[in-house]
Amino acid sequence: MGKRKVAALEKVEADLVNLQYKIRRDPRSYAQEFYDQWLAYDAQRQIFISSPATVSSEDTSKFHDLVDLVAHVADLYPDLTAPFPDHLKELLNQHHATLDKELREKVVGSLVLLRRKDVIDSTSLLTTLFPILISTPSKTLRSLLYTKIISDLRESNSKSTNHRLNRTIQTVLHNLVTSDRTSTKGMWATRITRELWRRQIWTDARPCDVMKEACLSDNEKVVVGGVRFFLGGDKEREEAEDESSDEDIDLKKVKHQSTINKKTKKRQKTYERAVEKIKKQERKKHAPHPLNFSALHLIHDPQGFAEKLFQKHLQNTKNRFSLDNKLLILQLVTRLVGLHKLTIISLYSWFVRYLTPKQLSVTSFLASLAQATHNLVPPDALEPLVVKIANEFVSEASASEVAAAGINAIREVAIRQPLCMTETLLQDLVMYQRSKDKGVVMAAKGLQSLYREVYPELLQKRYRGKGATMGLRSGEVKQRKFGEEEEGGIEGIELLEKYKEEQKRRKREEQALEDGNAEKEEDDSEDDGFNSDEWEVGSTDSESSAGWIDVSSDSEDDAPATKRRKKEGSSEAPDLVDNADQDPAEAELDRISKLATTSILTPADLAKLEELRREAKVDQALGRTSKRKKELIDRHIEDGVTAEDIELPAQLGKKTTKEERVALAREGKPGREEHKSTQAIRKSKKEAEGKSTTNKEKARKKNFLMTIGKARAKNKRSLVETSKTMKRHIARSKSGGRRRNGL
Repeated sequence: MGKRKVAALEKVEADLVNLQYKIRRDPRSYAQEFYDQWLAYDAQRQIFISSPATVSSEDTSKFHDLVDLVAHVADLYPDLTAPFPDHLKELLNQHHATLDKELREKVVGSLVLLRRKDVIDSTSLLTTLFPILISTPSKTLRSLLYTKIISDLRESNSKSTNHRLNRTIQTVLHNLVTSDRTSTKGMWATRITRELWRRQIWTDARPCDVMKEACLSDNEKVVVGGVRFFLGGDKEREEAEDESSDEDIDLKKVKHQSTINKKTKKRQKTYERAVEKIKKQERKKHAPHPLNFSALHLIHDPQGFAEKLFQKHLQNTKNRFSLDNKLLILQLVTRLVGLHKLTIISLYSWFVRYLTPKQLSVTSFLASLAQATHNLVPPDALEPLVVKIANEFVSEASASEVAAAGINAIREVAIRQPLCMTETLLQDLVMYQRSKDKGVVMAAKGLQSLYREVYPELLQKRYRGKGATMGLRSGEVKQRKFGEEEEGGIEGIELLEKYKEEQKRRKREEQALEDGNAEKEEDDSEDDGFNSDEWEVGSTDSESSAGWIDVSSDSEDDAPATKRRKKEGSSEAPDLVDNADQDPAEAELDRISKLATTSILTPADLAKLEELRREAKVDQALGRTSKRKKELIDRHIEDGVTAEDIELPAQLGKKTTKEERVALAREGKPGREEHKSTQAIRKSKKEAEGKSTTNKEKARKKNFLMTIGKARAKNKRSLVETSKTMKRHIARSKSGGRRRNGL
């Protein structure tokens, strides 16, 4: 194209832009000019509709500018431009593959602009763009359409949730996945759903249904997209929320810059935006957490979904998925089984062929087996697997890493179902704490510690420990039967009950001491002489007692209060023994906290209960108290078990090389070539933060001849002048310096 043609096109474009500004300012005065441009646009459109591939570059550029003009002012002439959205949709649907790249982007942008001006609604826009997204071969157009669809859905749900639009799009995505399960078009449904879930635009159960159908697809890419959503979608959503809240602004720094620099409108707007952002962050801190339910909890019929997923992708021998993708599907199935306590008996027999050290990614299979275990799984289904792991992994001939991983995998399974272990096998595994490898010792001791808590009867007496032995003797440690669930109640109520009993006991002791002191004072105040009044009172008391006075009871009454309480406590000991033989219903009533059933907890009681809970958690974290069974069994239910959890003892027991220790020591420190002093490091840190130097540091860099005059003047000052200068300096410092920044 020649220079003259380029200049002519640029002039036409400038004239159209100028006309656009004039029309926006005064639509009535320029109605005729716009009508002329509309006729020119309609003529060019007819050319493009007839044969878009043969149109010259000049006509393409003109049509591009005319579409831009009409799109910007279409809301000012609604009657004349009423067919304009349909023109763009027709052009895009029929000729999106042959249109010029810039013109195609302009048509898409014009449709989005019309949506923002409320000329068309979101449903009309999205139903136009979505079919093109899944059918166009152009990668750039697909990227553009995907961005515009996500952006429009976000804008439509920014002020309030647009349920009608969301249902429409979710139905379209659901039909896209279910209409052809072998096609890769379902990938776009998974991508859009996952992005909107991450941005917390869609948070209900309907997007989970779309991804559930994607997991049951026949196309491997679609299946992996749906599985990854359930395994990592919630984590992505939490990370996105944390990233948005981590963008903190130093308001003090912005305010300081606005005071020392020249005041401009730009800096004022920057300061106002910073204030608004900080207010928004404060509102977010006090708002409830948006992540109420994870995707795994919102699945409808998890039992049926897990069974279909297992039978279609894992049990089916004709399935040709890769091993990594099969592991992803297995992780999803086992997470569902462990989280919802599902029953799929055939799943455990399927594991047998993969539980061997020669299997690729065997630690992932072991972690999945631990995830699929819960207290409602029959021990008969797990016992062969535990024996298989012990035979294949744990032996004297096995490598230390293999043995440690095997024992740790058995421990993870036993946490969730302690009844899967036999006494003989447990004794054999616990004996490996005498191994020379640190990782194997740690894994064996971990298994021993677990069974001290959940089932100490299986351990030999020398391995039970003091706490478990005393618990068995007192009856506090009881083994649950298969299918038995722990009774619900108020968490930590026993701590509050124990605290209140301790307070009552202290008050009784203090009251007893006060009564003892009062009796002692009365005895000291009595006279040695005979007093008839006191004798009469005493005789009256003895007559009212109606019986002989027992000498033993007198001796007990004369004894100190503390000794008397000890004797009372010893007399109650037989009752505790008798309670063991009492009726089970009565024992259950005694077990239930009387504090929760006979009294109303006040706000002070609830505050104390929260404090006692925190103290108990701190004691447990510091190792002052043993772990509770429920916390051991419920571990990893939400997050799942990973291969790293199985390999952890072997990694901790492995000796690090010198290079690894040096790399660990250098982590987070500057390289060896950057030899800097402490002051140089501080200076570079200040410069990176945008801070300036102090006046003292600037004075040190001044030329000596610039400072000699001030130094001489200082030496010639009298004491009075020095005193005045110091007073002025102190007053100025209190007021915030020369600029009065402290005010």
